[in-house]
Amino acid sequence: METFINPYTDFGFKKLFGEEKHKHLLISFINDLLDGAEQIVDLTLHNTEHLPDSTTYRKSVFDIYCTNEKGEHFIVEMQKTDQGYFKDRTVFYSTFPIQQQAKKGKWNFNLKAVYCIGILDFVFSDHKNQKDVIHIAQIKDQHNQVFYDKLKFIYVEMPNFNKTLEQLNNHCDRWLYFIKNLNSLDQMPELFTDDIIAESFELARVAAFDPQERASYESSLKDYRDLYSILETADIKGVEKGIKKGRKEGRKEGRKEGRKEGREEGREEERLFQKKKQYQEKLASAQKMRQSGISIPDIARFTELDEAELNVLFE
Repeated sequence: METFINPYTDFGFKKLFGEEKHKHLLISFINDLLDGAEQIVDLTLHNTEHLPDSTTYRKSVFDIYCTNEKGEHFIVEMQKTDQGYFKDRTVFYSTFPIQQQAKKGKWNFNLKAVYCIGILDFVFSDHKNQKDVIHIAQIKDQHNQVFYDKLKFIYVEMPNFNKTLEQLNNHCDRWLYFIKNLNSLDQMPELFTDDIIAESFELARVAAFDPQERASYESSLKDYRDLYSILETADIKGVEKGIKKGRKEGRKEGRKEGRKEGREEGREEERLFQKKKQYQEKLASAQKMRQSGISIPDIARFTELDEAELNVLFE
């Protein structure tokens, strides 16, 4: 039986970072990700089902939604698999805490910052050749200067994080190591003994769960495994489909190439046939001219046939 929970499950991620009484762990994690750009002192966790004022908009459900002591907004999500328009989705989600800052009556449009943080168990397709773990995106102008500093997207591509314990350079590395390797560890590494992350290891011990928590985790783990199985099956089918498509396209390309070569050979044969036909027509004309008493040099000039060849023909 596993010692620690899988943080990529919905239950696991919220158990580690979404509980009010352990919010200091979330504060530590976010502060490390922000790397000094912002220093959170306190967070208020909110209901993750975030409904916009107008019923014409879709409701959004975040893994974790909170505000700090300055009123700035933080959306934190664990995303297990890539999906179409995922970046669009995070931009769409960022609009809810922006819109809800609107005040009735007179308002000068002064907004609090919004941070969207995505912990990704995949690498964006357009990042395949990059090895960066953390990607930070902001709105910039044509001179690459930050145009608006109150909206920031932070994506953590976990598959690119492959550091060993000996290679961890800072506290953010420790958090990422914890998330990446938690479920495969049998015990907490000594490196974390005097670290705030040691508390997260204790929260993650499956054996310490009460029956209700255990049932919730098992259900969440089943969903995660089902998703993984579906994705794996889809990958296999995708490969098989790709092979079949490749074979089909190969045959099609072969037929296409064959038709191309056939057309080229046909055109060459037609060209030789026409050339032979023209030569025979010239010979027939030359014979008629000779029978009419026209000299061989004149026949050669009119038909463009070789005079020496005509001398041999009519000798």
